Amino acid sequence: MRILFVLIALILPAMGPWKDACEGRDACVLGDRSYHVRAPDDWDGATPMPVLLHFHGWGRQGDLIVNHDRISGHTRNRGVLLLAPNGRGKTWDFWGPGSDDSAFAAAVIADAAKRYPIDPARIYVSGYSYGGAMAWRFACESPLPIAALLAISGTIPQDSGCATHPADVRHVHGLGDPVLRYPFGPGGDETHAVKLWRETMGCDAAEPRPAYSIRDFLTISRSVWDCAEGRVTLDTHPGGHFIPHGWIGWQLDQLAGRAPRYP
Repeated sequence: MRILFVLIALILPAMGPWKDACEGRDACVLGDRSYHVRAPDDWDGATPMPVLLHFHGWGRQGDLIVNHDRISGHTRNRGVLLLAPNGRGKTWDFWGPGSDDSAFAAAVIADAAKRYPIDPARIYVSGYSYGGAMAWRFACESPLPIAALLAISGTIPQDSGCATHPADVRHVHGLGDPVLRYPFGPGGDETHAVKLWRETMGCDAAEPRPAYSIRDFLTISRSVWDCAEGRVTLDTHPGGHFIPHGWIGWQLDQLAGRAPRYP
């Protein structure tokens, strides 16, 4: 399945021209479900694009995501195609393995590749709150190769078994989150929040990095693990349940090898 998808995605950019693509508040219909798309502001209509598939939070839909300053505000000026699937009942089934929403998410990416030229080597998965947990679930069982997971304030149980994993994991969570509480480990271990990925990817000891601020009112602490099968990054802050200003754009810049900037 992975090899087939990569071959299809590599061929698709040579097709085109790319016309009749749904975008913005007009949902792309996929069977009995749908998703939203936001192309970069300066896209030339032909160049293959990295993809950020973002799962919305509980009670939301993808039309919010493609107009959200802290999400599309950072994909639109970085040449990234934003895909925002709509969850059934405005939520996601991330509670156990074999989620129908994982199959749907894979179908969204495949369908978008028919509408837009995408770069199959740069498929990123993100989500916030319940959407963050769904992003973890999808990254854990995706039939497609995922270059990076950018998860915000939502996880799945750390003893979950994963059939696959992203090449790069980045998770941010507020230590004071009152909605989806930070998953401390025994003895208040803060690194427990990414235990699943550290064990799945064969990570060495953590490397604390200097704290940083994207906006001066929030300081983010960072730990990084170099692993046998990729890298894991954990960002924490003293705040609550929110998407930190600029965090998604900061990660996209680093993944692209650029100096991070805001916005």
